Amino acid sequence: MSQSSLPSASPPHSLRSTLAWTLGALACLLAWDALGQDRALAHVFGSGTGFPMREQWFFTQVLHEDARHLGWLVVLLLILGIWWPMGLLRRIDLGERLQLAASALVALFVVSSLKSLSATSCPWDLAEFGGVARYASHWALGIVDGGGGRCFPAGHASAGFAFVGGYFALRRRQPRAARLWLAASLVAGLILGGAQQVRGAHFMSHTLWTGWLCWTTGWLCDLAAAALRRRLALADSPQPGAPPPAAR
Repeated sequence: MSQSSLPSASPPHSLRSTLAWTLGALACLLAWDALGQDRALAHVFGSGTGFPMREQWFFTQVLHEDARHLGWLVVLLLILGIWWPMGLLRRIDLGERLQLAASALVALFVVSSLKSLSATSCPWDLAEFGGVARYASHWALGIVDGGGGRCFPAGHASAGFAFVGGYFALRRRQPRAARLWLAASLVAGLILGGAQQVRGAHFMSHTLWTGWLCWTTGWLCDLAAAALRRRLALADSPQPGAPPPAAR
């Protein structure tokens, strides 16, 4: 195998573009946090007596419980699709199917792990919304706000955002499908995060940070997969000066 036939990493312009989008989104998130818009938006849906839509059936059953189950079903189908591909999965290779499933699982793990370590409480736990906790930024590390904590980032929104890594797995062979997959994942994450915002379960920053974390995780998985493919290709290629394999 010649050097030119080895699988290449993402072209420089693709890396620059992805890095620009990633850093641009990060700058917007930091600006949102710095401007303190979370509480103002939360007061649109809640008051000192709580959040009226907290127990509303459509938000609790359809956009919470049912959506969570659907998200795990999609993960299961992606895992099974590694060995038994159907539909779109038939148009990508084994490595890309592995990357698609793995990126979703890693994103879910990242969000869940950070959430379990967080001391930030949910809006409905705050005294200004009828709870007992006091507001503390999720960047105020180590500060206990008097509530239950474990509310940052938004775990439920990851049921949609976790799949954004599929964009990277699909874009080489199926660029149009990759864009549609990305759009669907972003819309799903925003809808699920928005539903939790209305219920008082999360601030908007929780949802936005979940989206950014899932995107970044998907990109890092793509970089790791590209490096692994290249390493395997180099290992399979004949070394300079090595004798040709013996004829059978």
